[in-house]
Amino acid sequence: MASGSKNTSFRLPFSHAVQLNDELDMSPGHLPGYPRIKTNAHQDLYEFIYNEFWSSDLERMANRLWWMSKEDSSNISPLHRQLVKGREIVVTEDAKLHLVWIQRRIFIKPLPRFLTSHSFWGNFLADVSQHPHIECTRKAALGFLRTYFHLIKYESDFRIAQSPNILLIPEAVTWEQFCHFSMEFSTITDGDVSPRYSYGEIRLTRLNYYAPLILSKTHFQKIDYQYRDYFGRFQGPILFVFGIFSILLSSMQVNLAAPGLDKTLDNVILIRLCYWSSILIAGFACLVSICLIGLFIFKVGREWNFAIRNRRRKERDNRILKVVKSKDQSQDNNSITGSNCLDTMA
Repeated sequence: MASGSKNTSFRLPFSHAVQLNDELDMSPGHLPGYPRIKTNAHQDLYEFIYNEFWSSDLERMANRLWWMSKEDSSNISPLHRQLVKGREIVVTEDAKLHLVWIQRRIFIKPLPRFLTSHSFWGNFLADVSQHPHIECTRKAALGFLRTYFHLIKYESDFRIAQSPNILLIPEAVTWEQFCHFSMEFSTITDGDVSPRYSYGEIRLTRLNYYAPLILSKTHFQKIDYQYRDYFGRFQGPILFVFGIFSILLSSMQVNLAAPGLDKTLDNVILIRLCYWSSILIAGFACLVSICLIGLFIFKVGREWNFAIRNRRRKERDNRILKVVKSKDQSQDNNSITGSNCLDTMA
């Protein structure tokens, strides 16, 4: 295993004296906090670390994130300010949701124990020749680490972070230890981190709005999991539009009825305008209704398509498994028959 001292081009973000986790100093067989990730299985280890911190969607959107957020990595409110703003802190393990907020919720990824280990940075992230993903993983991990300098600025933030219901940092760490650990995070520059971390908090509604344009996806992160909630978003705008149309149609009706009471008000152009406008409004109302019905059918159909494809895939896997088992059994039977023949010959 390569050591951080062999690579002088990368300065570790903190010294060995202020690390918060020393499990890797004793060379355990797994990543601290993740017993399933073995340190000797390099391919699985690096793929895991890469997925933990690198957000492909946000990195693809990075050069356009200024459309949605202030281009300032320090645009991160401390935890106590999040509560002042009335936001609920929601724990997520998804890197792309870290510091993404919507309405009264903000998603924050906890600080992994292995990321606070000096040996982890020196042994696994210092030498870029160990894996193709190391450089981008390291930049994303540095950016993620720097966010905690802004999230936890006061002891009140520290106490919030150690609340049992969220536990963003290990509970065994003290306030003084964390201060010494994070002291130099402010020296990490935007050039040291991945492009996403040149920004701080990002609004989810804007990410979802621009996702079809930038990512060619229907959304960045699904927020409505029930049809009632999904279609409820259209209720207000649709009622507003239909209210305007109702007023217009009522006005047209008065205009059309007026010439019948007074012949001096007879106007052919006005009558034709009201006639065709009413037809267009009625057609538009029908089109909106058809689109909503079609959208509902599309979403239901997509779910059934996914369910059917998943079912077929499982059936195919089961058939392959049965074939493999039958081959293994036939080989075992042949080996048994062969051994019996040898015994008979003996």
